[in-house]
Amino acid sequence: MHFDGILFFPVTPFANDGTVDSGLAREHVASRLPHHPGGIFAACGTGEYHSLTAKEAGTVIGASVAAVAESGSKIPVLGGAGGPLGHALEAARAAEDAGAAGLLVLPPYLVNAPVDGLVRYVEAIADATDLELVIYHRANARFTPEAVARLAADPQIVGFKDGVGDVAGTQEVVLAVEATGRTDFQFFNGLLTAELSQAAYRGIGVPLYSSAAFAMAPAVANAYYEALETGDEGRRRELLDRFFRPLVALRDAVPGYAVSLVKAGVRLGGLEVGGVRPPLVDPRPEHLRELERILAVGNELAGGVNAADGELAVP
Repeated sequence: MHFDGILFFPVTPFANDGTVDSGLAREHVASRLPHHPGGIFAACGTGEYHSLTAKEAGTVIGASVAAVAESGSKIPVLGGAGGPLGHALEAARAAEDAGAAGLLVLPPYLVNAPVDGLVRYVEAIADATDLELVIYHRANARFTPEAVARLAADPQIVGFKDGVGDVAGTQEVVLAVEATGRTDFQFFNGLLTAELSQAAYRGIGVPLYSSAAFAMAPAVANAYYEALETGDEGRRRELLDRFFRPLVALRDAVPGYAVSLVKAGVRLGGLEVGGVRPPLVDPRPEHLRELERILAVGNELAGGVNAADGELAVP
């Protein structure tokens, strides 16, 4: 499994009765495929994995797989697996049954475990499925370089996603895995609004990053990616200053807005994906107006797009 490009984390649409809307999930993913994501991570953080049953996660993943298959694309679709071990195992099997290519292993539920226990947690999920796994380094799932190198000895473990933000520590992980001789192991920047930190991560051998902004504003996310790839520092910094930095300031106003704002942004783009499930809350009216303003600026910077094509649009 290989990724090349922005990693897309779709939202999970809910119908008026609160159930997962698989048709809208398929439409959401299909509308972003023309923007060429490098991978699709369904039913993960932005997709509200924390609120989904294993069956619901499988439904969301299946919708993503169907959208990709219908387009004729070869973009890999991964699903989330984490939380209580029993739920993680059920989610892993549901993802495999839904046709996923791999799993993003999210942190276990609450407990602070020793590193050996975290390794066993990942290994237990790997034993439950034939899917390839990407481990997520964040919150109460903090892996040492030695632990990642140990996991990298298993060819089923194919990637490491950093959500901690310790650049020096991540550099140690990259070096430790390289020392094992693995050449196919992939490294991801998984910080919130990763665009703000990706230039630094590129310098330590972490070329990939997840973009929550891609779900609601793919043209803007791609404009940043292209500026980064081509070394256009003027354009990259303009996008940071006028779009991503204001977005981060708004995101930090309320806990959970990292997901809520993205889902609201998708709604502003014309796709009625519903609100977020508890314990998250939807943006307050004044925050929704600010998000609308930020998206309008991003739209302008990206050069203008067409709402009918599923691209960024704001009133």
